Amino acid sequence: MEPELTKDMVRGYLSAIVLNVLSQGASYGYQVTKDINALSGGAYVINEATLYTVFKRLEKAGSITGFWGDESQGGRRKYYQITDAGQQQLIQERATWKLAKTTLEALINGNN
Repeated sequence: MEPELTKDMVRGYLSAIVLNVLSQGASYGYQVTKDINALSGGAYVINEATLYTVFKRLEKAGSITGFWGDESQGGRRKYYQITDAGQQQLIQERATWKLAKTTLEALINGNN
């Protein structure tokens, strides 16, 4: 049986994932989904509804800001960029991930 990365496995880390992508530069929804897919090597695909829920949550918290881009090839795109508060949140999220990764490694693969 092929291992699979489920939505439940990444749910708690979606903010960190999106902040990481936006720390590389401002982007819009469809591009962020493509970036997440590429970063995961195709192992995880975020759906648009989930992504926009994360965008709303991060924007409300002041971790990202949204702005409308120029009209190019169709409608205007809404772009998102990480804020200073978002950079600090990403640092904290990475520290939390490091703890979770170490702890889960010990719990799942550690000595019995």
